[in-house]
Amino acid sequence: MRLALVHDWLPFMGGAERVLTNFLELYPDSPIYTILCNKGKLDPPLRDANIITSSLQKKNKEIKNHRKLFPFMPTAIESFNLNNYDVVLSSSSSVAKGVITKPETLHICYCHSPMRYAWEFSHEYAGKMVGRSKLLNKILNYFLSAMRVWDNASADRVDYFIANSQNVARRIKKHYRRDSIVIHPPVRCSLFNISNIDEEYFLVVSRLQEYKRIDLAVKVFNTLGLPLVVIGDGPDREKLQSMAKDNIKFLGRASDEVIKEYYAKCRAFIFPGEEDFGITPLEAMASGRPVIAYGKGGALETVVNGRTGVFFEDQTEESLKNALIQFEKMKFDKNEIRKHAESFDEEIFKKKIENFIENKYKEFNAINPVNGVNNN
Repeated sequence: MRLALVHDWLPFMGGAERVLTNFLELYPDSPIYTILCNKGKLDPPLRDANIITSSLQKKNKEIKNHRKLFPFMPTAIESFNLNNYDVVLSSSSSVAKGVITKPETLHICYCHSPMRYAWEFSHEYAGKMVGRSKLLNKILNYFLSAMRVWDNASADRVDYFIANSQNVARRIKKHYRRDSIVIHPPVRCSLFNISNIDEEYFLVVSRLQEYKRIDLAVKVFNTLGLPLVVIGDGPDREKLQSMAKDNIKFLGRASDEVIKEYYAKCRAFIFPGEEDFGITPLEAMASGRPVIAYGKGGALETVVNGRTGVFFEDQTEESLKNALIQFEKMKFDKNEIRKHAESFDEEIFKKKIENFIENKYKEFNAINPVNGVNNN
């Protein structure tokens, strides 16, 4: 079985890239087709993989803002020639599912999310891109409308969808009118451990972007005066640091070893944004630490309220503050939290993916034999 992997883009490591790493570990001889790539910012084994990029890739130049090339990405992803493969496994939150394959090629899409800036976030995206200009807003809205048409049409090129959460499965059904099976993303539990050292700080590990709502955590911890450590970088870092008081420490990007130590010793992990799934709460739980999370989206599928963490109902300072007050009165079992995280371990994930692909490949070939004769 000749299998190719397709991923939206690879400018840096993130949750989706860790899923892709697991795919590559399952199928180590498979090439990775992607629009853009900064190899120097990838972890092994992705850094050493056979990565094939599109014409949008500029040689010897680091990609600093891949989103600026978004209008050209549908054409770029369609340009890849995948005719020599029996199976294509795409990892998509944007355009990767839009690759063109032969009728004889099975295309399975692991969907991290339908294209959010074309659907639910289109108004926020338009406002951020062009501000209050009515003319530019009108132009951008025409573009986003065309992108929704392309996004919907490209979903029809997928034979089977895997959703990364029930939350995403509902959105696939809503936008694409397609069914999907849910296989939650993996956490590499072997990287994390339980510590007997309990320090006083709370922890955030996140890319510092507006929708992550790290500003909410900063405001609340400013008010309460509790110690907060923020690990991560992004376009909002300068603004967040200017807001923060001395009890909040920003570490920027950190190595896995540093992050592992901070997970293992924190009082609790703070997760104030709404994510389609969210892998960092599971990493904290794999370290035996409870999670204080906004009770929407993927967190509802990973955090068990009262047993592995606490939810706050509204994305407001008052709601998060009340959750922290509630947390102070509660006790958690580190081993029980760790055991819960282990049900999402990467070995379980890889086995589910492998079984799904094998079963669907057999079904697909039975229904669509190359010689045109149905084997059933």
